[in-house]
Amino acid sequence: MSQIELVCPAGSLPALKTAVDNGADCVYLGFKDATNARNFSGLNFDDAAMKEGIRHAHARSAKVLLALNTYPQSGNWAKWTAAVDKAADLGIDAVILADPGLMAYAQRTHPQLRLHLSVQGSATSYEAINFYHRHFGIQRAVLPRVLSLAQVEEVIASTPVEIEVFGFGGLCVMVEGRCALSAYATGESPNCNGACSPGKHVRWEQTPKGMETRLNGILIDRFDDTERAGYPTLCKGRFDVNGETYYAIEEPTSLNTLELLPTLLKAGVRAIKIEGRQRSPAYVAEVTRVWRAAIDRATRDADGFRVEAAWMAALNKVSEGQSHTLGAYYRPWK
Repeated sequence: MSQIELVCPAGSLPALKTAVDNGADCVYLGFKDATNARNFSGLNFDDAAMKEGIRHAHARSAKVLLALNTYPQSGNWAKWTAAVDKAADLGIDAVILADPGLMAYAQRTHPQLRLHLSVQGSATSYEAINFYHRHFGIQRAVLPRVLSLAQVEEVIASTPVEIEVFGFGGLCVMVEGRCALSAYATGESPNCNGACSPGKHVRWEQTPKGMETRLNGILIDRFDDTERAGYPTLCKGRFDVNGETYYAIEEPTSLNTLELLPTLLKAGVRAIKIEGRQRSPAYVAEVTRVWRAAIDRATRDADGFRVEAAWMAALNKVSEGQSHTLGAYYRPWK
């Protein structure tokens, strides 16, 4: 069994420092533009913050991974290639890519640059991962959140590429890299523009029926005074279906695979990814502390590993909807 790397989100310089100081092996971040899939106002890094973040991480033996995980178009190709060039110049430890054309550019122009396949690449089979490895030199792949544990194990056994899986954080509608819901509602795709449900299309409005959240005029949800109004994304809205109102596409809950750590470790998973670049440094600190302690314990004694109640309580406090699920990893019928 090899040590699993803990890969934590850094939506800002304070979040990066918090992650590193609480035990992250790697942090992942993005530039302040559409080259990354968390292109929200107030998030991400300019050149000065990026340089300071890299300095802080490297001084503490942590790695910095740059997400360039959106898809350039013919009219803006130069912006994405310039981002690859900047990553190489800054000394980024690896670039997380989804677009094959950008992979080819990176491999040709910066052969020393380590490349990871983003979850946005939607590679759910070892054949797909091996294709990216063979043609573009991909060294690690982040698996989409659609595979059972048995399927994850099959992928690991059939590829030389390191495998990274999501361990904790928000879920999506399970079509990473292919979701068209935001584009349908707003005309802006997270795959090209870097933001699902961009803030300029979001509205909160207090009405006699409760707090209503809308996305480009579309009613996504309605909350009473005892509920906290969530951010309006189509996949996590409540909709009227045949006269019944409920979370028709996906419930707001967080993935939490803490109890699966020994199995993931024995299967050969190389890294655990924590979702949440849009979350606060306080979230990053809490989740990083818990997962650092859990990974260290599982590495020392996988067979004797037990999840502490305090760990679960701490994670549930920062979970979406204050609840958690094993997601696709657990399929009792398979």
